[in-house]
Amino acid sequence: MLDGIAKVISHYIFINIYRSDIMKALSKFSVIFMFSILLASVIGCASTASHEGTGGYVDDSALTTKVKAALLSTANVDSTEITVESFKGVVKLSGFLDSEDMIDRAVKAASGVNGVKSVTNNLTVKGHQGSQ
Repeated sequence: MLDGIAKVISHYIFINIYRSDIMKALSKFSVIFMFSILLASVIGCASTASHEGTGGYVDDSALTTKVKAALLSTANVDSTEITVESFKGVVKLSGFLDSEDMIDRAVKAASGVNGVKSVTNNLTVKGHQGSQ
């Protein structure tokens, strides 16, 4: 009878230890899984040299809006003819304007906006497309 009780007790202890090991393993797996999900989220939203992350997109959209507003308020610049794009603080202006003076004013206005690191000027004087 003692032998039977010893078997039951040892079986009970083995099952409890086994359950404890399973719970520890599941706990470790859960931590690793959650860390992997977090890491994938961070990497997925990060920016690269040619692709911006979520925060960068919002910053560049705000910068583009500020540059468009500055161009709109600049005298003697036809801002409706200018396309504005920005990436990581670099603003690209493109389109066709009536004169070099108008292009210079547009570039100067864009350069003066807070947050603009540099301006890429792809503006062209109307009628002079083939000469540049």
